[in-house]
Amino acid sequence: MQHIDIKVETSPYIRKDTSTKRMMIDVLIALTPVVFFSIYKFGLSALLRMLVSIVSMVGFEVLYIILFKKVEPEKTYQQTWMKRMKSLTINNITAPMVSGLIFSLLLPDQVSYYVIVIGSFFGIIVGKMIFGGLGHNLFNPAAFGRVFVGLSLTALMGIGVYSQVDGVSGATSLAIGFPEVFASYSLKDMFFGNIPGSLGETSSLAILIGGIYLLIRRSADFRPVIATLLSFTILIIIAGFILYPNDVLKFTLYHLFTGGLLFGVFFMVTDPVTSPITRPGRFIFGLIIGALIFAIRMFGAYPEGVAMAILVANLFVPLIDYPKWATNQYTKKFFIGYALSFVCIILLSVWMLGGFGL
Repeated sequence: MQHIDIKVETSPYIRKDTSTKRMMIDVLIALTPVVFFSIYKFGLSALLRMLVSIVSMVGFEVLYIILFKKVEPEKTYQQTWMKRMKSLTINNITAPMVSGLIFSLLLPDQVSYYVIVIGSFFGIIVGKMIFGGLGHNLFNPAAFGRVFVGLSLTALMGIGVYSQVDGVSGATSLAIGFPEVFASYSLKDMFFGNIPGSLGETSSLAILIGGIYLLIRRSADFRPVIATLLSFTILIIIAGFILYPNDVLKFTLYHLFTGGLLFGVFFMVTDPVTSPITRPGRFIFGLIIGALIFAIRMFGAYPEGVAMAILVANLFVPLIDYPKWATNQYTKKFFIGYALSFVCIILLSVWMLGGFGL
């Protein structure tokens, strides 16, 4: 019998072109309610910013492939150039379209166009293409671009690392804080989107419509969605009992319906390239993100931390997918380790919130 050597490598893993194309189209469809609501709320300037972001990311990816893709050299540079151009696929259009649209929806409505272009460049080139392009990138391009412009172009954006202020309406709901925010906005306002915020993060209803569509179509895996939302919600409820024992439900819903939590969970955490490939691994991934978002919101210098939490969790994906211990089966060891990890996170959170009276 012939012996076949199988080489197992660490993540990220390349996905099939056909499944990738279908998934990207589904994501674009799922984003439609968010896009329409953003245009309704912020006007045509929102649409223009989305288009600038999409064109920038698509253009940068195509340009990178034409200039730098490794192909067999031809007799002339022009022939090599043409060979690179022929290597372009539909995924080199749809994938950066999705990243560009998501990136724009993470930004304030009055952000400068050159900030969008710079963020698109770093998101698609530094966050994706230098790793080898689609299927090879470690970081989510939209999250990478958002964190980069927030950290490096703070003065130009007029905000902190995360959107504390939008250009028209003033402080966002998370920046106002609890319970002061309810002097101006109700839970109904927060759910339907009648609050200030980034282009795509204000309407929980629009996000949920798109997110449910992705889950029904199976273009998004439910595991990281459940793990992120469940871990974050449990931690927030515990924080509510410690900080606001008379307003636990209100405090919890406030944190669920404001900021970029829901948008990030459905449209970024579910990115199959930058999330673990195993089923148990995706639950671990979601737990990390949920705990990090909670930690940044409760103990960080900024009220929001979804994009940063996703980037940090992306760093753990190769470790989670390491072939020596990664498995697609739910084992007893996994359940025990997962439960113990979550209990430790809860105990640490309670201690940091002063719940033990220390």
